[in-house]
Amino acid sequence: MSKNTFASDNYAGVHPEIMEALQRANQGHTASYGADEHTTSAVKKFKSFFGDSIEVFFAYNGTGANVLGLQALTQSFHSILCSELAHINVDESTAPEKFTGCKLIPVPTQNGKIYPDQLEARILRLDDQHHPQAKVISISQTTEYATVYSIDEIKALSAVAKKYDLYLHMDGSRISNAAVSLNKDFVSFTRDAGVDVLSFGGTKNGMMFGEAVIFFRPEIARYFKFIRKQGMQLHSKMRFISAQFDALLSNDLWKRSAAHANKMAKMLEQELKKITTIKITQSVDANGIFALMPPAIIPELQKECFFYIWNEKTSEVRLMCSFDTTEDDISNFTKKLRELSAG
Repeated sequence: MSKNTFASDNYAGVHPEIMEALQRANQGHTASYGADEHTTSAVKKFKSFFGDSIEVFFAYNGTGANVLGLQALTQSFHSILCSELAHINVDESTAPEKFTGCKLIPVPTQNGKIYPDQLEARILRLDDQHHPQAKVISISQTTEYATVYSIDEIKALSAVAKKYDLYLHMDGSRISNAAVSLNKDFVSFTRDAGVDVLSFGGTKNGMMFGEAVIFFRPEIARYFKFIRKQGMQLHSKMRFISAQFDALLSNDLWKRSAAHANKMAKMLEQELKKITTIKITQSVDANGIFALMPPAIIPELQKECFFYIWNEKTSEVRLMCSFDTTEDDISNFTKKLRELSAG
């Protein structure tokens, strides 16, 4: 088995409890396309967290969940406002534009977050047929800089959305890490803070595959089953997504896994602060660390434990911790970093 890395929580394997759930689900025949007991149970679990009035749909991956969730909120003459670093703007190719037909309006950011005054300045020419019409504010929780929006920050963005009759969408690929960081339940910084549609991530927190799209206003979800099918995200053997979510949302597995990843990131942060050649650039709110590193040592260090360069011009790197990151991983990495820095 290959050694652990700090490249991404996507690099981690499947949590043993999730794998056991998959094995249990892999018994005999059952109905397809979500008409099975695993899906019924998983939906019930989601409703226990978010309330009975929600609508929940499962998808293969995060891009599918984000793009189709946004498609349910928009028409092709609309625009979507997001951070310039947002996954939908940087790492989902042109899938958002292709499937929604909308224009993405990227907002500059220093910490991954966007703020009401920035949005106010970009919501322009409403009802002008010559101009794309703003319809959605999309935020990531955690952000691409692994920072975490506070509840008040989300409520402030929701207020802007309501003022202009916009929707608030949340990309929650690492939502469990955010909940642990805030020490709040999911509903407090989603539905109760004014979020309309949420992509709830599972893959980055120990699942093999699968994400969920949650609608807090059921009327918005009226046609989503058709949108999901058209978008090729309807899994025929749905039980293998549902069984994973059922396990993730049971026995605090989501919290245990995210808490461990966040704890490892804080531990790594403390070790990096002891090395004078390293400068941490962002608040370590969840399971990611961003730091400036001497460019000469990066290639050799990557051989020891792979990670990504976030900004090649500044030699800013990203170090991500996972549910299976160990203290030995941190010790070995920082030991090698000290050796290279000294040399």
